[in-house]
Amino acid sequence: MSPLPSATDAAPGWTVQQIVDLYELPFLDLVFRAQIEHRKHHQPNAVQLSSLLSIKTGGCPEDCSYCPQSARYDTGLEQDALMPLDAVIDAAEQAKAAGAQRFCMGAAWRSPTARQLDSVIEMVTAVKAMGLETCVTLGMLKQGQAQHLRDAGLDYYNHNLDTSPEFYGSIISTRTYQDRLDTLEQVRSAGINVCCGGIIGLGESRRERAGLISQLANLTPYPESVPINNLVKVAGTPLSDTPPVDPFEFVRTVAIARITMPKAVVRLSAGREAMDDALQALCFMAGANSIFYGDKLLTTGNPQLLADEALFERLGLTPAGQGFPCTP
Repeated sequence: MSPLPSATDAAPGWTVQQIVDLYELPFLDLVFRAQIEHRKHHQPNAVQLSSLLSIKTGGCPEDCSYCPQSARYDTGLEQDALMPLDAVIDAAEQAKAAGAQRFCMGAAWRSPTARQLDSVIEMVTAVKAMGLETCVTLGMLKQGQAQHLRDAGLDYYNHNLDTSPEFYGSIISTRTYQDRLDTLEQVRSAGINVCCGGIIGLGESRRERAGLISQLANLTPYPESVPINNLVKVAGTPLSDTPPVDPFEFVRTVAIARITMPKAVVRLSAGREAMDDALQALCFMAGANSIFYGDKLLTTGNPQLLADEALFERLGLTPAGQGFPCTP
């Protein structure tokens, strides 16, 4: 086994082999180590709540093999125009009333035009004025666009790496890995917090999963927010018949994200609807401390608010910074 760097080092330099070595630890040892690391940097029983709204759905020209919003696949998803500002404000108000701390807006674009960006900036400004943290995911950014978003008060920009550099070409051909890294660099240079993670269950090997975590952990600095998605298989996409990842392998991935990026918020993102309460509890034990909640996650299902309230009560978890409206 390769020597493992300390998770508190300023520049840990996690290699793929070192992360593979973490995967190969006994499951309970790995989760225990992740929980210890988690408690050094985070409230042990607090979970950050985010709400996600698709402000422009479908019709994306990219060929991401997992995505029902790609115009290249027949998934039965209807293409919608960009939502009007008042509808976005109404959705943000509902999310805040339900306990959300961060309001995330996603648009199915390859890259926003200047006019599209102006519309999103109006949304960011309005949501920010409500006292919510703001996040958007709009695809690749052109020079100067990140700064415009920062000037509008944007807190986070989401742009996932999806998988390892070695496996990436098997999933996407219409944009390169470097394209993604370049957008992240623009976001970081503009002073916006980075939200960046990946998808587990695309057909990748364990070593390729380790390659994704290595890429994320070695960003300088690593992302403030790291969504870990479990593939939601949608009929009509090329990955609709991909074998599922073992649930314990998913928990291992959460634990390793926590160990290698100790100060990041690690979010259970897409695929949570398919997880039972016991699996979610293991993920929280492994260091997950953020969820998307509500009826939908962009275009796929997500556990509903009442189920999340009940799970939090059973586990003794509290929303970071505020409580569920219905929870004593």
